[in-house]
Order: sequence, then structure tokens, then C-alpha cells
Amino acid sequence: MATWFTRKTMGAICLGLAMIASIPQAFAIKDVLETPARETRLAARSLLNDVASAGDRIVAVGERGHIIYSDDGGQSWTQARVPVSMTLTAVSFPTPELGWAVGHSGVVLHSTDAGATWSLQMDGIQAAKLAIAAKEERIGEMEAAIDEAPEDKKEDMEWALDDFKFTLENMKADLKIGPVNPFLDVLFLNKTTGFVVGAYGMIFRTTDGGKTWKDWSGQIENPTGYHLNGITRMTGGGLVIVGEAGLILMSTDKGATWEKQDSPYTGSLFGVMGTGNVNEVLAFGLRGNIFFSQDLGRHWKTVATDSDATLNDGAVTEDGRIVLVGNGGAVLVSTDDGQTFKSYFRSDRQGVMAVVPVAQHHLLLLGEGGVKHADAAGKNL
Repeated sequence: MATWFTRKTMGAICLGLAMIASIPQAFAIKDVLETPARETRLAARSLLNDVASAGDRIVAVGERGHIIYSDDGGQSWTQARVPVSMTLTAVSFPTPELGWAVGHSGVVLHSTDAGATWSLQMDGIQAAKLAIAAKEERIGEMEAAIDEAPEDKKEDMEWALDDFKFTLENMKADLKIGPVNPFLDVLFLNKTTGFVVGAYGMIFRTTDGGKTWKDWSGQIENPTGYHLNGITRMTGGGLVIVGEAGLILMSTDKGATWEKQDSPYTGSLFGVMGTGNVNEVLAFGLRGNIFFSQDLGRHWKTVATDSDATLNDGAVTEDGRIVLVGNGGAVLVSTDDGQTFKSYFRSDRQGVMAVVPVAQHHLLLLGEGGVKHADAAGKNL
């Protein structure tokens, strides 16, 4: 999972950037794209947004381009060499050596040495150009289809075409400002095939380890461009994306095609995870809402809890406990495969963005204030 953005937040960012649009190439953004992350002893105590396991190594990403890794279960940390210094939101390691991280300004980073060093694979300018080209191609196809369509079908098709053209105009305007839209999550299925998702419906796929990327927004049903906040793979191989306005998308063919599911919720979903059981998935987000499905998202039930804290991430421990974490120091634990959760709020009340199980049934909680060690219930160690 990753940090999230509402339309209001993103609008404020775009407005602020528009005010400095007279500065060539939006230098404020360009600087952090070209400035390596600064080495600091405080990296493990700064905001961290996501965490992943690279074999026995733990790798976490956060603000100012910080990437840190630990080979001793989080007892000590080393800061990685990173070529950018903007906030990073998510990380994925399909193998112990190969990893990808994403973040603000549409950056995609790649590591071939278990997270010790990183290189830039794509930025927001490149992503925007790919998306614009795909949109222009789609508009050409729609115009040709309208010419061939029966008269009684043309009006609806022309309305859809106008929407596409309006979206294209906005995308071109954003490109003039700079790479402003963030990627919010990343998932690699193996060392070659992966997806990145983000604000305003951005989704890209690679099948060559990130050497090239293809805009994949035409493969999903998201005409209003809702933010895509999280993507995961369930036990059994199914893929799921969740996002703004309760958006839920499922794939059973490794992401080649996606099917929009009837959602149990109209608010934002910020995280999604498998339970460890085949085809089971938990989706969660705003105001502590949790939803559970046993059949690839075709049917959902609401999981009642005594917490209304927004939830950001989750993990399954070796002994089968499901742990969800969120704002205000919320830690929710289930011992019955996600049917019920017991909640605990940490005394510091700092937001928890990510969680990873470590030895002796302990947890590493990452978020505001960096890395924190907790017992099986999320309490301080």
C-alpha cells in the first residue's frame, strides 16, 4: 500500500504548481527529480510509507527519497543510494534481488541488488507522454467507429468522445506544468511483469522488467479517472485494484484484462490484501471500513470493528494472524481469517502506513516517526 491523495489534495498541488508555471520546466519538481536523496542518520525515524521483504532483507521507502534496508529484522538500518529526493510511496520485490519503488512526480525506481542501490526507470513526464499517446490513439479509433455507426448510436458515442477529448486536454495541460501526479502502488508478479498505479486512474504495465512501459488505462473501466490506491495479488493468482469512490477491479489473467466489481462502499479504499486463503481478499480504507470477499470480489460482506480510523496497509503473519494498520496509531488484529478484528491504538497516536511481520511473532510498524517495534498485538516493545 501507499500514501493516498484526494482530489482536493491533488487540486491544491496542481493549483500551486500552476502559479509557478512561468518558471521553465517547473524547476521545483525538476530539482527533486535530479537530486539524489540526502544521506541522514534520521532516515529510519522519518516518515516511511511502505515496506517489502527482499528475501531475508526488509526494505522500506518514504519521504525525501529515503530508502532504508535491514538484514537483522529491523534492529539496524542502512540507507540506500537513491537518485531522486521526492516522496516514495510503495515498493515491491518479486525476487530477493530485484525490486521496484514508486512515488511522487511519477517516478519508478529499480534495484538489482536487494535494495542497496537504485536507478530511475521512468518519471512523470515519460508516463504522461505514454498516456497522451494512448489517449490520442483511442480517440482516433472512436472517431472511426462513429463514422461507421448507425445514426441512433452516434449521439452517445459522440458524448463519450467529447469526454475523452476533455481528458486529453487536461493531460496536455498537466504536462506543461511538469510531472505532478504520483504513483501510489506497485506490484511485480515476477522479474519481468509488473504494474504501477496512481492518481487520476494512472496504470502502466511492463513485461520486460521496466525497460519499457505501456499505458494500461484502456484495459480498465474507470472513465472518470478515479485514483487507483492499491494493487495486490491474492493466493490463487487473482489480482485486485482498489481506489477512490469504492472502485474495485479484478483480474484472473495476470492483469491482461480487468473486470469492475460491484462495490460494497462508495468511499475511498486505500488498501487491499489477500488473507492467505485461495481467492480471499480484504479491502479497507476510509473511516475504518473493512470488506471481505471469498470469491474474487464477486460478493462482499462488511467486517464490523470498534474503530473508525482510516486504514492504510495490512499483512499476514506466519501463524496466520491478519494485521491492519492505520491513522492515529491504529493496529487491528484478526485471528479468525479476517472475520473479526480486535483493535488497539498506540499511545503515541502517530499514523502507521505499513506493517511487516518479523521473528518471534513481532511486528515492525512504519509511518510517522519511522520504524517502531511492536508485539503481536501492535503494542510497544
